[in-house]
Amino acid sequence: MPRIPIFKLGSSSDDNIPPALASYTPTLSLEGLSVGVDNLRHDVHLSPKFTDAARAHIARLIARHGDVEGLLAAEATPSAPRTAFLNKLTTVMKPTKSEASDFKSVLTELHVASLNRAKAENNVTIDLLARLAVIKFLRLELNSQFAQVLERGRMMLKSYEGVRQQRALEYRERVASFQVRKKIIQRKTGQDLFLLLRDIEKETLARMRRSRFGENDSEGHKLLINRLVLSEDGRDDYLCAEQYVMLGNWERDPDRFIRMREISCEFLRSLEIDLPDDDAELDPWLNAPENAHALVGGGTASESTPEGRSQKARLSAWVRLLEDQSVMEYVIASYEAVPLLAEYASRINPQQLKNALVDRAECSRVERLILEGGRLSANSLYAAVGRVASCRGADRAKVAGRFLRDFLRYHRDVRRLEALNSALDSINLIGNAKLRELSKVNGTLYEFLLPEEQKPAEERALGHVIIKADIRDSSRLTRSLMDSGLNPASYFSLNFYDPVNKLLPKYGASKVFIEGDAVILALHEKEGEPGLAVSRACVLAREMVEIVRGYNELVTKAGLPPLELGVGIAYQEAAPLYLMDGEKRIMISEALNESDRLSSCNKRARKAMEPLGSPFHVYAFQTVSDADAGEAAEDFVMAFNLGGIRLSPAAFQKLRKEISLEPISLQLPELWGSESFQLFRGLVTVDNDIFRKIVLRESRVAQVDPRNFRLQKRA
Repeated sequence: MPRIPIFKLGSSSDDNIPPALASYTPTLSLEGLSVGVDNLRHDVHLSPKFTDAARAHIARLIARHGDVEGLLAAEATPSAPRTAFLNKLTTVMKPTKSEASDFKSVLTELHVASLNRAKAENNVTIDLLARLAVIKFLRLELNSQFAQVLERGRMMLKSYEGVRQQRALEYRERVASFQVRKKIIQRKTGQDLFLLLRDIEKETLARMRRSRFGENDSEGHKLLINRLVLSEDGRDDYLCAEQYVMLGNWERDPDRFIRMREISCEFLRSLEIDLPDDDAELDPWLNAPENAHALVGGGTASESTPEGRSQKARLSAWVRLLEDQSVMEYVIASYEAVPLLAEYASRINPQQLKNALVDRAECSRVERLILEGGRLSANSLYAAVGRVASCRGADRAKVAGRFLRDFLRYHRDVRRLEALNSALDSINLIGNAKLRELSKVNGTLYEFLLPEEQKPAEERALGHVIIKADIRDSSRLTRSLMDSGLNPASYFSLNFYDPVNKLLPKYGASKVFIEGDAVILALHEKEGEPGLAVSRACVLAREMVEIVRGYNELVTKAGLPPLELGVGIAYQEAAPLYLMDGEKRIMISEALNESDRLSSCNKRARKAMEPLGSPFHVYAFQTVSDADAGEAAEDFVMAFNLGGIRLSPAAFQKLRKEISLEPISLQLPELWGSESFQLFRGLVTVDNDIFRKIVLRESRVAQVDPRNFRLQKRA
């Protein structure tokens, strides 16, 4: 924390030593992690073994703190036979000695696995995400398991319906008490879970994280060691009384959190410290509990040093301010009420008990409530009232100093809780199998599993190539075959689809989509594999064209119409995305649209090109000038692709990185007698001892007059 010097205290005395105050602002960021399927939150899937163990452990803790273990394990009377459901409940709720240690072992194992994954990816934020996901899951299960244990108790009571027994009445009272004490039970269970998380952090995770990521610990991990981490809003009276200070929660209470914060800010301003005008900007100072000692010496400042005398002067000012604001008695009562909770909390609200130590009318009401039960004595209440009334002088100052320290600790942890809650809102715990699969195939799912649940990880996709082979004039071809009494489906299958399917394993290609007149294939480039996706796609496309040409020679001899093909190859340097249609994955990729354009053939371009007799099968022509086309130049391009293969610019550049392309010089006929192109040849490795040669042509898009196809300008 940066130290912020205070330069003046409103006095020129040598005893006024300006303290060095610290400042701290809790932050918790998951920046850099992928968002999930909803484009808002991070998708997380936790270990099924862990979630099952956590549910069982939380249910046992709730039953124990709710004093219903015996009820759920009770034997039913002969007149009320047990159901299979109740038998199962009894088995689940029976405690064993190793339950807590078993769950701690599973929880530790999961956190260690997430830390190892974070190290493997060199990103400590991944470990933070796992820790947050566990906390969110535990929070959700606190409510869920309480509801389930309550329902189990109600189901047990149904077995006693119509049975007049003392035990039945006792069980009904215990279930009713269990329901009323929901917040107390959840608080105790939450604190047990927090202590478990804290022990794992201290015993294992903190040292392991330092060994992997150095001493610069993640700021976000500090927010997890917070007593309020498993509470919803941090305003539980019992928790505050035990760990901080019990502030008022009712609207009429003068010691509410907001009010005490205003008083603390006023105290800082009274010291004439150079501070911002807005109270919200004082948060960094209020988030540093060590400032309490720097300001007032913890309530026991010594006068033996100038610094101690300065602290004592500020302590006196702090006590006067609390008295002027009429909250000093409430501060004293908040500490005196803590020992009374164990004795009276079953009948008296903690806030009511605290106020009874200050207000006579409230004290009389509380006294009546205590004596109505007949089992409790009000002597402890009377003694506490006397201690509050007699707290004077040094004791009063000591309580005020303690309160400032405890309030700053609580203020810091409340702000940490707010930052934590904001981060938890950005986490999506996925339980639905379909959504989990959708997130997984799109590479946005963070899975945190135990080692025995982990499968060999698939290599991360770095890029992908799309090949689209489009059959020309398929409608005309289909009609021609049907007019001849032939089956178009079997014709396409035997002459095109079946031969292509046999090639796919050889090149590691997969089918993305098949329709009547086109096939779309994909080759994925993954980590740890040779980056040869585009070069392999080129050889595969060449074989597809050669297959069609070979079959055409046979079918034309038989008097059947030939197949005319155009192939487009597009590359995208990223993994494709997917959406799910039931069990079927549907790819989403810019390369799909680009390959469609590359494989297309404009009818006007084909009509103009056929009489020219060019040796090449692929061209592209622009029908307007660059100035007129603007950013929509692609909309004014006429493509010609008849029996050829066209690569996207990105695919060509990737190919040049994959293999060595050697320029070659050949004298070939040129369009308009001045066509500018460059030929390349390369050797592609298909298998260990299988190589294929390819020849490529690089040329520019010419601008033509669409009316007569005359050359206007070289691009």
